Amino acid sequence: MPYCLNAGRLRTGRFSEPGRIYLITAVVDKRQPVFSDWRVGRLVVSQLRQAQEAGWADFLTWVVMPDHMHCLVQLRDQTLAGLMCQVKSRSAAAVNRALGRKGRLWQKGYHERVVRREDDVKALARYVVANPIRAKLVSRVHDYPLWDACWL
Repeated sequence: MPYCLNAGRLRTGRFSEPGRIYLITAVVDKRQPVFSDWRVGRLVVSQLRQAQEAGWADFLTWVVMPDHMHCLVQLRDQTLAGLMCQVKSRSAAAVNRALGRKGRLWQKGYHERVVRREDDVKALARYVVANPIRAKLVSRVHDYPLWDACWL
């Protein structure tokens, strides 16, 4: 796995816990709309699937927007920092290779929110997949190519 400087730093007082569900947001450097081309966004999706197949986490729902991604993820056999380091670094390498570019793809870090027991996981999932509608990219979720939810 790639080494990520400061990857283990969650917000003060927080720690990653196997079995816990997190709402994650990662943003493209300088908010460049790199994933406007859905084929480039599929390279990120591939890394989410590989992390799940490796047993690190279950991605309950996710959406890759033109300049960021959201996912609702339940940790299994990996820390949140390790998971995000793997997904971001490997997707950056794949995107850079595909586009013939070099340099940073993602902004440093990510935003995480732990899902508490009282939170409605499906309501958060609906929030995640409705991002393309709120951004006025599509009028129906099913018209957007870069999302998935485990309930479908």
